[in-house]
Amino acid sequence: MKVWVKLLIGSFLGMVIGFLLPNNESVFAALSWLERLALGVGRYAVIPVLVFSLTVAVYELRMDEQFWPMVLKNFIFIVAASAFVIFSGIVVTIIFSPGRIPIETVEQLEVLGLSIGDNILDIFPPNMFSVLATGGIYLFPACVFAFFLGMGLNYDRNYSKPVISLVDSLSRIFYHIASFFSEILGFILIVLAAFWAVRFGDILQAKVYRDLIILLGVFSIILCFGIMPLFLYLLKPKTNPWRVLYGFLGPAITAFFSGDVNFSIPVLQRHSKENFGVRRRSSALSLTLFATFCRCGSAMVAASAFIVIIKSYSYLRIGTLDLFTIGLFAFAISFVLARHPGDGAFIALAALCLTYGNGEYRAGYLILKPMAFYLVAVGTFIDVMLNAFGTYVIARMNGFIEEKNLVHFI
Repeated sequence: MKVWVKLLIGSFLGMVIGFLLPNNESVFAALSWLERLALGVGRYAVIPVLVFSLTVAVYELRMDEQFWPMVLKNFIFIVAASAFVIFSGIVVTIIFSPGRIPIETVEQLEVLGLSIGDNILDIFPPNMFSVLATGGIYLFPACVFAFFLGMGLNYDRNYSKPVISLVDSLSRIFYHIASFFSEILGFILIVLAAFWAVRFGDILQAKVYRDLIILLGVFSIILCFGIMPLFLYLLKPKTNPWRVLYGFLGPAITAFFSGDVNFSIPVLQRHSKENFGVRRRSSALSLTLFATFCRCGSAMVAASAFIVIIKSYSYLRIGTLDLFTIGLFAFAISFVLARHPGDGAFIALAALCLTYGNGEYRAGYLILKPMAFYLVAVGTFIDVMLNAFGTYVIARMNGFIEEKNLVHFI
């Protein structure tokens, strides 16, 4: 059975179970615990497979003198995609303006923030090996470790050859371990989809969120299943965009129901390799850069939600300059969400509320807290789909791809 079919069946069963379950505290607590367990299983192999694959990728690209050109092409794609997604999302939100959400008096118990200073400090801890012992949340320090290790392997091949062989073997071993977990994710998604359905049933009952739910849902589908594939027509030689879309259905499903970028990385890496023959040197680098810096889907969702919050606070029209400023804030935030793989959209929304309007909307994000999981799901779905398409496009542009027959897709 195809992997995406397993994931789809697991998601469907989970949603059916979730909608049938009674909505009470004990069920919610049990599903919350099971969700943490499921996410842990999905992220179990992400650090070793990413670190060793990226190390080999940096080494091989450096040997071919292609590393920095590849990095530059990835960043050009990330910047262009981020600007397009965020500002198109803002335009759609203004044209199809969701209804106002009643403002309730809520007490702000905690201040959510990006902690950019701490993020930078964590990149270079006193012991560089400590980055390998993280909780599988903030992956960028481990990626920096892999970068320096890959650079170091180019020092003198007489000394590094045994280490190169070891790292290459470990990369392949952990890839197969991660592949095993991707095979059982269909069962894992039953839990994640059930918990998703329970919470979704709650926010559907609160009719005030429906406009925003529909807007974000429809726009994300059009963006990922319509607009993104159409851009592939610009590639030469020509490729079938719907074939590419079909090859990435698995990561799309895991991204939406897990709401976690790190959870989807091993699935995305496997689909890139086994469906499209993307070489490790290209996929490891692109996956890392996109997962770290291309979080424009989460930022776009936050910007759209923030516009709804502003309209809920005031009947005044939002000016063009204000919309542009919100877009710039969201654009900047999209590059610093690496520490938040599982709650990026809500953290970005909180950051917008805290930084925009001189504190006038400081607690505004709390009125959308009941639908935070939905904002995160849509944002992560767009992030992972951009990662998938970006990885494919960069590999194809540089010849790091081996086309495979559709019947061999996993």
